[in-house]
Amino acid sequence: MLTRRQLAVLAPLALLFWLAAIASLRIDPGAVRPGLRGDLGFLFSLPMAWLCVLLARWLARLRPEQILVGTAFVVAVDTGLDACALRWVPAFPATGADFRVLAAAWLLWGYGASLAAALIMGRANRLEAGGAIAGAES
Repeated sequence: MLTRRQLAVLAPLALLFWLAAIASLRIDPGAVRPGLRGDLGFLFSLPMAWLCVLLARWLARLRPEQILVGTAFVVAVDTGLDACALRWVPAFPATGADFRVLAAAWLLWGYGASLAAALIMGRANRLEAGGAIAGAES
């Protein structure tokens, strides 16, 4: 479980991450469009997702067993912001249904990558600390 202090750190951090993602879509919409440039945009988001999890872990002082739940909280906040913006802000992240679909796909990709990074990070840290993971034999 997360402490109130951790939630107080993670909630504004989630908003900051979301605003950065939306700003990047506005600044460089080509980074999510079909083709090599869009593919590279998706690929580049993998290390960014890892970095976001590391930053959240450090700022919120998440213990290894809290990394996944902390990241899930951030993803939940950001997914909610996406849903509200897609529903009630017609110009989010830009006009055009095709771009909105591509932008939403990129955001979902980033959320999935963040959750995967948190899962790997949490597991690696628990194994390093000698802690067993439920159901893990190795």
